[in-house]
Amino acid sequence: MPDVFADLVGQDEAVDTLRRAAAAAAAVLRAAAHRPDEADELAALVEEVEVASGASGVSPGDPGAGMTHAWIFTGPPGSGRSVAARAFAAALQCVHGTGCGTCPGCHTTLAGTHADVRLVVPEGLSIGVSEMRALVLRAASTPSGGRWQVVVIEDADRLTEAAGNALLKAVEEPPPRTVFLLCAPSTHPDDISVTIRSRCRVVPLRQPPPDAVAEVLARRDGIAPDVARWAAAAAQGHVGRARRLARDPEARKRRDAVLAVPRRLTGVGAAFDAASALIEAAEAEAEASVAETDAAERAALETALGAGGTGRGAAGAIRGAAGQLKELEKRQKSRATRAQRDALDRALVDLAGFYRDALTMALRASVAPVHTDTASLAEAGARKWDAEGALRRLEAVLACRAAIEANVKPRIAVEAMMLALWKG
Repeated sequence: MPDVFADLVGQDEAVDTLRRAAAAAAAVLRAAAHRPDEADELAALVEEVEVASGASGVSPGDPGAGMTHAWIFTGPPGSGRSVAARAFAAALQCVHGTGCGTCPGCHTTLAGTHADVRLVVPEGLSIGVSEMRALVLRAASTPSGGRWQVVVIEDADRLTEAAGNALLKAVEEPPPRTVFLLCAPSTHPDDISVTIRSRCRVVPLRQPPPDAVAEVLARRDGIAPDVARWAAAAAQGHVGRARRLARDPEARKRRDAVLAVPRRLTGVGAAFDAASALIEAAEAEAEASVAETDAAERAALETALGAGGTGRGAAGAIRGAAGQLKELEKRQKSRATRAQRDALDRALVDLAGFYRDALTMALRASVAPVHTDTASLAEAGARKWDAEGALRRLEAVLACRAAIEANVKPRIAVEAMMLALWKG
């Protein structure tokens, strides 16, 4: 079995940083084991280990080798932010301190079952303060396995202001054996607050090259090399989306429908029809992705509240559970909204790739097209629109993504985009 960093595609510098930090963390634990009276002085031990522990794989005086209590993983979608955070969490729990991938610490962390690793994966539009307070409280406990309490927040840019303040207090005065791993698109204040950022070490990730994505799809998932290369290019370096395109016929059909949009924009009515089709497709995809989870959650809650029971008081208990069912429905609605926006964003990324191809062809740039299967259509568009027209259309798609991210109603944003694409 490969080590825990094997799935972090095209991120050699980040992997090197995390390996050295994991080695430093293991050295901290060894130093603490010999000095139990100072075991809680994490910062002092880390500094001491960085200077004197070259035998543990930590170069003396090397600032890149240090371990700290809070990290931020940044990078574009598909770069592997959450993969890096989970892999580093596994390395911290590794009994060998290297992220071997075979020990119980590595295995349970990657499987999501380690008792000392808490994963926060927001299902709705934001992460609330109550959830964050409960998480911080639990993270302050002593690790059951004797190593680290690790908190992984996959979308730290979705923290509400109050939730961010609750997290900030924990990051400012961290428990001695707790490590916070945050994932965000960037360190811009719109993504992560400056005060939190200033107390964390940043690990920047880049968009992995298509060749690296194709290699991992062929090696790990057994996908045919030619299909892997096509999927990696079409997904623009997004590993998860490339895997989905290579494996899921429905995903390929949805992509084909999106790339047919430029041909359909023949007038105002056609633009509105195309907008409706795009929104409805995103809604259908989102509904299909959450339906099974929603049904299971509701059934589990109703059972816990006594649904189907025949004993005394069972009917009264279920009648009194209306508030809990309403809260569940609220969470599920928020998750469905998030799933719809994610599905729509994937479609917009595909559409942006098409107009990017048209722009590069109009400029006669010597770069490979994103969508090889629609290259002839993009070339025809380049001849019709020229570089300026292709650029305006690309900017319209990007403006639509930004508007939806700013909470403009998706239908309004998409309709405005379609009209802009038609007018040019």
